[in-house]
Amino acid sequence: MNGFNFSIVRKYWERLIAPIDGPLMVITAMLLLLATGIMSSASPERLGAQLLNICVALTVMRFLAQVPPQRLMRFAIPIYVLGILLLIAVALFGDVAKGARRWLNLGLMRVQPSELMKIAMPLMLAWFFQRHEAMLRMRDFAVAAILLLLPIALIARQPDLGTAILVLAAGFYVIFFAGLPWKIIVAMIVAAVGSAPIAWSLLHDYQRARILTLLDPEKDPLGKGFHIIQSTIAIGSGGVLGKGWREGTQAQLDFLPERHTDFIFAVFSEEFGLLGNLLLVTLYALLIGRMLMIAANAATLFSRLLAGAITMIFFTYAFVNMGMVSGILPVVGVPLPLISYGGTALVTLLSGIGILMSIHKNRMLVQK
Repeated sequence: MNGFNFSIVRKYWERLIAPIDGPLMVITAMLLLLATGIMSSASPERLGAQLLNICVALTVMRFLAQVPPQRLMRFAIPIYVLGILLLIAVALFGDVAKGARRWLNLGLMRVQPSELMKIAMPLMLAWFFQRHEAMLRMRDFAVAAILLLLPIALIARQPDLGTAILVLAAGFYVIFFAGLPWKIIVAMIVAAVGSAPIAWSLLHDYQRARILTLLDPEKDPLGKGFHIIQSTIAIGSGGVLGKGWREGTQAQLDFLPERHTDFIFAVFSEEFGLLGNLLLVTLYALLIGRMLMIAANAATLFSRLLAGAITMIFFTYAFVNMGMVSGILPVVGVPLPLISYGGTALVTLLSGIGILMSIHKNRMLVQK
């Protein structure tokens, strides 16, 4: 040990953690610890793969945390164009699974390009509004809407309604934060309501069935309504304190479908009850609150729009997943952020956290 230079170790340690925002990292780590615990109960055979996913996603987060926002701006167009090309490739050559064409086989691995658009979309629109910051006109919002609707159409065609909704929300948040007039928002709502019959006719049969099942799951309890009925039973049976870790009957006896992905919240509710849910919601609230602080203190319009959109993406993920598992929203295939199994979604979400850390680190810099 003689002659060992601790200053070198300290130097490299400081370089390692320098881009990391402490509060954001602590909250994220707590959610990932919860995810590990519940995954070992919901699907222990997938725990090793999920731990690998977490390591990869944290590495990507750490890398993006040290990339300055002004450098991210340079990649906005290439990433967006790459995402569009990959979505077109999925439409032409993608693998078909369960009636949907969502995955692209690259030989060594399969990727889901629609996940890339959850980051590429707000990145592109934030760059666009930054470029037109001096004088925003209605035609700029129209161009932004076209940039948003192009990937939405490609994703909805797969079909993947859940991801399409998330990408649409990510893009809309940027447009809204950029100053979309309220009269346009009201007009969009009126138009959406008026076109509901047309939209209903364009939905796939299984999508219409999900909406009808939401209204009356008991109509087909062993078919279309099975997911919702079993998840609500699991949530209700957890009570205040829960049944205990690995003691939930709905999950352990295989009554609960997709318990490691979309319906993992039902597993968590059954095992940890109302108090566990309060803890989970509190962690999400703290996470989103910290993200909003970072967005509010961002140095440029680009950083504020991007940070605000990423923050609201997390809110949308959590709200939609908990809502559909609880039976108050249709089942649209949205995972619980940082908790559900899945490598692509986890990398996407932690990439967003890494970008927020970069924005926070560079909040005092004057961008040119």
